[in-house]
Amino acid sequence: MQSKISLQGRIILITGGGQGIGRALAQYAASMGAHVALIDIDSGALAETVDMIGEDRSKGYVGDITDEQFVKSTVEAIVENFGDLHGLINNAGIVRPAMIHKMTLSQWHQVLDVNLTGSFICLSAVGRYFIDKAKKGDTNPGSIVNVSSDAGRRGTMGQINYGASKSGVLGLTMSAAREWGRYNINVNSVCFGMVETSMTETIRGDKFRDSYIKQIPLGRFSTPEDVAPATCMLLSEMASYITGQHLSISGGFHMSA
Repeated sequence: MQSKISLQGRIILITGGGQGIGRALAQYAASMGAHVALIDIDSGALAETVDMIGEDRSKGYVGDITDEQFVKSTVEAIVENFGDLHGLINNAGIVRPAMIHKMTLSQWHQVLDVNLTGSFICLSAVGRYFIDKAKKGDTNPGSIVNVSSDAGRRGTMGQINYGASKSGVLGLTMSAAREWGRYNINVNSVCFGMVETSMTETIRGDKFRDSYIKQIPLGRFSTPEDVAPATCMLLSEMASYITGQHLSISGGFHMSA
């Protein structure tokens, strides 16, 4: 039995891989032996991440995960370039905060389109490839980790669109896990709390900081580097008998029996 996480020889696709949590996930996966394919809409940030990891272990693909044709063609390009694909981390996401009575329909759709529909598009494209591998006799075709949030498990003020999208990701995860278990495809989700990225900068500001810290038993916000190891573990052999589960990596912000 392995004593530490290993992704040696695996090809991992990470969406939103250009910055923040996605960059940390890519760097950690590469340090564990993986080759990483990264999707991001920000070409500059994506190029920086590829440069940090090295072109020998990473490749960037600039595009929008809500574009189904882009995602399909990118999965094909990854397989052609790397020779295979073993894992997906559905990490790309956005926020458009507003209180319910002030939120526009545009703000609602923007977040649901990226966080939920975009995750479905990527899940579906990668899943089809994994199923094809399984039908050809591969007994370990691949694993998927969907990035949700504790906001999707307990609700959040001022971000009903975000909370709803991340709750939807939990349902997406469980349904895919039930459908694809027969192919030995593992599908799990991770739920982060308050991670120190540019996306959470406002909510971590002086006005809200103390109230959030008080809700975290470990007494601090997490960094992208805090959440990367457990997320990548779910793509490793260590998690071969785990599927349909939601792992909170949030310092105890959410607890359940």
